[in-house]
Amino acid sequence: MNQPSQRYHRHAPNTGAEFTRSRDLWLILRTDSVLAVLLLILTCVGLISLYSASGGDTAMTAKQGSSFLIGYAVLLVMARIPPATYHYISPWFFAGGVVLLIAVELFGQVRMGAQRWISVPGVASIQPSEFMKIGMPMMIAWYLSSRAMGKISLKDLTVSLALLMVPVALIVKQPDLGTSILVFVSGFFVIFLAGLSWRIITVATVFTAAIAPIAWQFLHDYQRQRVLTLFNPDADPLGAGWNIIQSKTAIGSGGLFGKGWMNGTQSHLHFLPEGHTDFIIAAFSEEFGFVGVLALFLLYFAILVRCLFITLAAQSSYARLLAGAITLSFFIYIFVNVCMVSGILPVVGVPLPFMSYGGTAIITLMAGFGILMSVHSNRKLMG
Repeated sequence: MNQPSQRYHRHAPNTGAEFTRSRDLWLILRTDSVLAVLLLILTCVGLISLYSASGGDTAMTAKQGSSFLIGYAVLLVMARIPPATYHYISPWFFAGGVVLLIAVELFGQVRMGAQRWISVPGVASIQPSEFMKIGMPMMIAWYLSSRAMGKISLKDLTVSLALLMVPVALIVKQPDLGTSILVFVSGFFVIFLAGLSWRIITVATVFTAAIAPIAWQFLHDYQRQRVLTLFNPDADPLGAGWNIIQSKTAIGSGGLFGKGWMNGTQSHLHFLPEGHTDFIIAAFSEEFGFVGVLALFLLYFAILVRCLFITLAAQSSYARLLAGAITLSFFIYIFVNVCMVSGILPVVGVPLPFMSYGGTAIITLMAGFGILMSVHSNRKLMG
């Protein structure tokens, strides 16, 4: 009679211990297990898609993999930094980013007609505007978190917009319209979450529409061409309209289930320009079809839901504002890229998170998720 009981007691504690060790591992790493697993799955999807979109370029895929490793290292480091520390360093980080943007304007490197990079001897070239995707929401969250939440005064709104427009103006001048939009929305989301009234938003929208004809005069020729191409890509099918026409062709030819991995003709026969960067979703659609794209969107949706859960569980105003802005900015990256590739928005050079090739963008994204992990792991410690 005692033998079954002894066998039961001998095996039962092992299962509990394994569960405890697994839970302790995530606690040691200061990460949210659900979000971490979702990010790892998306990373694998991104590398598989890039390998195909690049025509089986192992060097490019390996470099992207190295960027992911660096990004995850950054995530783990930033996850261990308490939100209170981020609150303290926010103005310094923001000021450093502005100084670097000014340095770009003074002696930055020019590539393909744009001055966006600074050469760091012995390291590599860096793009300071990418840092502002994190620095911008950190700064405005720092400023507004000490104010009364739920309603922003005219003074606080004015100061916040002034802080917002300084780096945005410097980035626009590089010129880099895509990054300037992303930096703007990352800061605007903090203002919105802090209690910006819908009346002010409506007035701002009407004002923006009114000055649009004036702003049009300050756009570069290629930026105007992108807007015009949005409305009539067939006007110049072999020139300005080529990218969007080929992108739509790739998306449509995928059908329901796609042509299969490594079987996409638009990207492999080089009809689709930038198929491994901004237009990678078109190459993905051709190979995996509607079902594959739907699965990818569901994965993105799961990540966004988990990030919103972390945001709602944050225990301080600063943490909630920053985590919420990072989450909504991640959504905007996806939304703008997909609409751009589908011909709904002008082509502004916004990569698809975790899918498009590019090391700096990956590290910046991972830094943002590292902050979210920090908010999650310190939610019981902050008041």
